[in-house]
Amino acid sequence: MANNKIKVGVTRKLPNATHERMLALFDVQMNPNDQALGRNQLLALAASCDVLCPTVTDDIDAEIFRAGKNNLKLVANFGAGTDHIDLKAANAAGIPVTNTPDVLTDDTADLTFALLLAVPRRIVEGAQLLRSGGYEAGWSPTWMMGRSLGNKKLGIVGMGRIGQAVAARARAFGLEVHYHNRKPVSPAIEESLHALYWSDLDEMLGEMDFVSLNCPLTKDTIHLMDRTRLGKLAGHAILINTARGKLIDEAALADALQAGQLAGAGLDVFEFEPKVEPRLLELPNVVALPHMGSSTLEARTAMGERMIINIKAFEDGHKPPDRVIRGLTT
Repeated sequence: MANNKIKVGVTRKLPNATHERMLALFDVQMNPNDQALGRNQLLALAASCDVLCPTVTDDIDAEIFRAGKNNLKLVANFGAGTDHIDLKAANAAGIPVTNTPDVLTDDTADLTFALLLAVPRRIVEGAQLLRSGGYEAGWSPTWMMGRSLGNKKLGIVGMGRIGQAVAARARAFGLEVHYHNRKPVSPAIEESLHALYWSDLDEMLGEMDFVSLNCPLTKDTIHLMDRTRLGKLAGHAILINTARGKLIDEAALADALQAGQLAGAGLDVFEFEPKVEPRLLELPNVVALPHMGSSTLEARTAMGERMIINIKAFEDGHKPPDRVIRGLTT
């Protein structure tokens, strides 16, 4: 350790407040450019630091842990999701992994609801028409008609923190809340959210007006919405995804939208980010955003602070408060 400070490698540019705090507390090696590190750069960073701080754009696999076998002691992820980290390989290498839960909940739920409003009310389409001169003829009774939210059915797939936050917002807009989860939430939560549990996802999908994906990406949820499941959605249904892109078979989604098999989609994440299925960007009934779910100053700063707390606890010989244990024993 240089200057008695733990050596921390950071893979991306972080908010200024986080950057300054880390420089004060640790011996930090920052990525000078806000671009994903190349594979060799990432391997070299893992080999040279005590703590590696990756983001969702970094593939942290067994090779990374082998590269860090002599120095790497902790992976402190900047973000809540850890599907880009091989947790089994981390466990085999004896290297704990932490994340930043809780701090993203409200901002991600807000963006989910922004998409739930934007797609059926054709908000982005209308804004683009106005900017391109499409409103020159003025208002008319049948122009730009969308669909209202009140008294419609919203099916939430994944009733964790974010799913529950989406459900709370849905009630305020008069939506009926339905959900599918590995198991029901507590009766108290169900009652507070007026939420109805469906044990069978396929049965729920066909009954919903809107479906919001808020579940984690695991080996069991890759292409959760495949061609078959997309076919179970009603023709007037709208699909929202602010979780992980690989939950949806993107080519199958584009096919279904082009064929008119569902009414629209609101997407903040994509199967092969940063690449996007080109057809999705051409369809007027798709609102596509560049992974903005947690993109607020408040959320990103809170993520950084949570990451620092985990590193500092580890440095001081304590158990990091946000150690990820899901998947380590599966």
